[in-house]
Amino acid sequence: MSDPTPISRARALRKNMTPFEKILWANLRKRKLGGFKFLRQHPIIYQVYNNKPLYFIADFYCADKKLVIELDGKIHDFQKEEDTARDEIMASLGLHVIRIRNEELENMRSVLHKITDYIGAIP
Repeated sequence: MSDPTPISRARALRKNMTPFEKILWANLRKRKLGGFKFLRQHPIIYQVYNNKPLYFIADFYCADKKLVIELDGKIHDFQKEEDTARDEIMASLGLHVIRIRNEELENMRSVLHKITDYIGAIP
């Protein structure tokens, strides 16, 4: 079987969201946060190599603010360099990245405030 397309991979991830992604999505969907539209599991193509797209799947994406929200579980404790490289690539595309640890979702009000503050700081 060939590599999945960015869209098919994103669709598969949408069907299998983590419990933490489901919790945050419930608070972002339908323009619940400041009237901004968020997409979940959104593919971001950063390069095409040999006619194949190189891409990331952002956990959440707001096109109006070019904001990527990434939820970080325990695995991210062991891939800090990869996450930094990924963030730098997205920044080079003019995207803003905010990372939220899964544990932070225990205080959803604080997380939503953090996202709102970040959005407010984006020109």
